[in-house]
Amino acid sequence: MPDSQEPIQLALSRRQWSQWAAATALSGFAGSALAQESKYPSKAIRMVIPFTPGGSADILGRAIGHELTTAWGQSVVPENVAGAGGSIGADRVAKASADGYTLLMGHVGTLAVTPTLYPKLPYDPIKSFTPLAWVARVPNVLVVHPSLPVTDLASFISFVKANPGAVNFSSGGNGSAAHMTMAYLSLQAGLKMQHVPYKGTAPAVNDLVAGQVQTLFTGIPAVLAQIRAGQIKAIAVSSPQRVAALPNVPTVAEAGLPGFEADQWYGVVGPANMPADVVAKINQQINASLKSPGILERLQNEGAQPMPSTPKVFADLINKDLARWRKVIIDSKMTL
Repeated sequence: MPDSQEPIQLALSRRQWSQWAAATALSGFAGSALAQESKYPSKAIRMVIPFTPGGSADILGRAIGHELTTAWGQSVVPENVAGAGGSIGADRVAKASADGYTLLMGHVGTLAVTPTLYPKLPYDPIKSFTPLAWVARVPNVLVVHPSLPVTDLASFISFVKANPGAVNFSSGGNGSAAHMTMAYLSLQAGLKMQHVPYKGTAPAVNDLVAGQVQTLFTGIPAVLAQIRAGQIKAIAVSSPQRVAALPNVPTVAEAGLPGFEADQWYGVVGPANMPADVVAKINQQINASLKSPGILERLQNEGAQPMPSTPKVFADLINKDLARWRKVIIDSKMTL
């Protein structure tokens, strides 16, 4: 009998060993996958900046990239891919792998304006991206040449209405933030002005200072020095609250158009369907970076305000502004 039972016991032992080995292998595989997932990032990250070097998107994208590189010990490499209102760079990110190693420094123009101005875009501004972190808000300021006989928003609106089509406003180009903001103001206040687009913000500001155009509604950093020098007058800012750099300049809302808000903003997005843990890690680190002295100094120099928040808050902002600017473009019959 003992001899007849030994093979059975040996067979059971082998079967149990096989089951244990299989379970151990599976556990080891899962543990390895979890370890790889939790090690993000394990290689360099590409930060696509959809504009030319030197602008606010480029400066902020590189600053955020530097902070992430320092925090994670993996390089975040900036890559400028300009063209078509930022849509070329955005499309490159939309088609990238959703593993968190290709990110986009998004802008209100790229994510909320361009999709309506360029109706045949190869990507969807909502479905093609994963919102990761709202980085900064940049208020616009309505400025006028000193020769224009206005002192505040009410007198500006009255003057333009009394002289329909006679006031020229400049911008950095068709569909630019300055163009959109003035179009929005014109719709809200019932104004008729002539748009003079330039190839960039700098020449638009220069011709305002020279008196070739009468007004401009653009980001504060582009005109702050000229305001302080008395070369142009600040009338109102587009943000919900007054701006520290211009404490005596009221918001458009408090100056007569309640609910008006038209700031520029910047934020980081990735391809659609990124892993939740990677989204959380990127969001948490960018929010932490927005408190660092280096980033705060960069933001201050750009006239920007840090906006740490959740991915959902940033997603809601994109959706809200996409609807807002679509209405402005359609109602003003704006085309490129």
